Amino acid sequence: MQQRKIYILLTDTGSIFTKAIKRYTRAPYNHSSLALDEELIQLYSFGRKNPNNPLNGGFVHEDVLNGTYRNFPNTTCAVYEISVTDRQYHKINRLISVFKQNDRKMLYNLLGVFGVALKEPFEPIGSYFCSQFVADILHRSDIKLWNKLPALVEPNDFRESNQTTLIYEGPLSLYPPLQKRKHLP
Repeated sequence: MQQRKIYILLTDTGSIFTKAIKRYTRAPYNHSSLALDEELIQLYSFGRKNPNNPLNGGFVHEDVLNGTYRNFPNTTCAVYEISVTDRQYHKINRLISVFKQNDRKMLYNLLGVFGVALKEPFEPIGSYFCSQFVADILHRSDIKLWNKLPALVEPNDFRESNQTTLIYEGPLSLYPPLQKRKHLP
C-alpha cells in the first residue's frame, strides 16, 4: 500500500485573539490547519474569512502568502508531517470537498473553544474551531492520533502525538517550500 503525506501547520500570528488563547494554554501555537501538500497550497482550516475582520469566521482555504498571514508577517510556525494511505488521503480530499461545497453554511465554533477549556465538548452541526476541524477530518479518515473527541483537541495536541513528525519550526516566511513559491513567475 502506497504512503502519502499530509501536513499540519501550527501557527502563532501574534493577533489579539491568539494572545488571549496563548495566555490560557501556554502553548507556543494556537492555530492549526490541514495541508494536502508540503508547499501549503491546499491548506484548510476554520478561521478568518476576511483577513481584516477577525469576527467573521468559518471554513477557509488559507493562503500563507496573501491571506491573513500577510497581515502578520512575524508569524511563527511548526509544520508536522503525517504518513497516510492512498485511501485515507482520498477520503480527506472528499471530506474537504464537502466543506468547500457548504462553506457558506459553516461557522466558527467560538463556544467550542471555551468548551475545550471546560473539558466539555460543544459541537453544533456545521460549526468548528481550527483544531476541531483538523482533528475531525483526520478522525473521519481513519487517522487516529489520540483517543480524544475532535471537539476537545487543541493545536498543541498535534505536537504531542507520536504519529506526527516535525519537519520545520520557525518563521512562517522562511519555511523552505514557501521560498520556492515566492520565486516562481
